[in-house]
Amino acid sequence: MADLKYTVVGMMSGTSLDGMDLILCSFLKKNRKWEFTIEKAVTFAYSAEWKSRLTRAAELKAEEFMILHLDYGNHIGDRVKSFLSENGLTAGLVASHGHTIFHQPARGLTFQLGEGASIASRCDITTISDFRTLDVALGGQGAPLVPVGDELLFSEFRYCLNLGGFANISHSLNGIRIACDICPVNIVLNSLAQRRGLDFDAGGEFGRQGIPCEPLVNELNNLGYYSLPGPKSLGREWVESQYMPVLDKYVDILPENLACSIYEHIVFQLGRYLQKFGPGEILVTGGGTFNTYLVEKISMLKGISLVIPDEQIVKFKEALIFAFLGVLRYRDEINCLSSVTGARRDSSSGIIHRGG
Repeated sequence: MADLKYTVVGMMSGTSLDGMDLILCSFLKKNRKWEFTIEKAVTFAYSAEWKSRLTRAAELKAEEFMILHLDYGNHIGDRVKSFLSENGLTAGLVASHGHTIFHQPARGLTFQLGEGASIASRCDITTISDFRTLDVALGGQGAPLVPVGDELLFSEFRYCLNLGGFANISHSLNGIRIACDICPVNIVLNSLAQRRGLDFDAGGEFGRQGIPCEPLVNELNNLGYYSLPGPKSLGREWVESQYMPVLDKYVDILPENLACSIYEHIVFQLGRYLQKFGPGEILVTGGGTFNTYLVEKISMLKGISLVIPDEQIVKFKEALIFAFLGVLRYRDEINCLSSVTGARRDSSSGIIHRGG
C-alpha cells in the first residue's frame, strides 16, 4: 500500500475513569519512518451518570450490558462528531480503544465497551475498534498494545513508561520489543482519594504526609502476579480480587500511611523491573506524571533519568498510539506484537466498520 498521510481521531478511556480522551493527529511515513503531528486534543470529563454506568457495567445482566455497549458507542460517536465540528476539523478514520470492562486473558476473555458500528454510524467516519480480542484468541494477553507505537514513534528512548490506571513499561531487548504491566497506580490511588471525597491525590500530597507501613508494603510486594514471568497484564478484576483484600486488612492504619504504602509499593515494583534490564532514559507519560510525589520517588531510583515530554504527549500518548494502531490496521500491517503479549503470532488487530 502506498505511503499516504492519514488524519485520525484516537479515542482512549482508561480504567481510572478520568474521562474520554480524543486526539486528532496526522501520520506520514517518510524514508521508512513514521512521523506524527497532533492537531488537537481534549479530555471530556465523564458525567456522574456515565461514571456510574461504567463503574457498574460488569454487574449488568446480558441485555442491559449490550444496551450499554451500544449507548456508549453512540456516546463516543457523538463526542467525535462534536469534537471535529466545533473545531472545524475533519478526519478520515476513528480508532477507538473503548473502555475496558473485562480483561481475563487466561480465560480467553477481554471486552472493551463501545460498539464500533455505533461509533461509525454516529459520526459517519470509518471506525476501527476492538483491538484486543484477536490477540487474546491467539493465546496472548491482549495487552499492552501501546508498545508498537513506542517502537515506531518513540524509539529514541530506552524505556517508555506510562503511569495510568496501571503502570506499564516497554523497551527493546536484543532488537525485540518487550513490555508488561508493572502494578496498579491510579486505579488504586484514585479509589483511596474518593473515600475522602476527592477525585484523586493531587500532586501526591496526601501520600507525602504518611509513613509507609512495612508489613503492608511487604504483603503487596509478595502478591503472586509479581513473581510471574512476562508477558503478563493486569485488569480491574485482579485489583478487586487480589490487591484490595490486602489493603482491607489494614483498615486500622492512618489513611495517609495507607496511601504512602501504596506509593512505596509502586516504586519498589518499578525499581525491581528496571534492575533486571539496566539503566537508561525513561519517557514518562500518563496521568500519574502529574503526581509530583510519585515522580520524585521514581526519579530517585539508581541509574535512570526521567524525560517528561510536553503536556499533550503526557496526557494523550495512549490516545495518539491507538490512532496509530488504527492506521496500521487500516493498512493491514502488524499492530500487535507477540513478543509483548505472548500470542502465537503477530497480528493486525481491530475490526473495521466502514463509515461515510
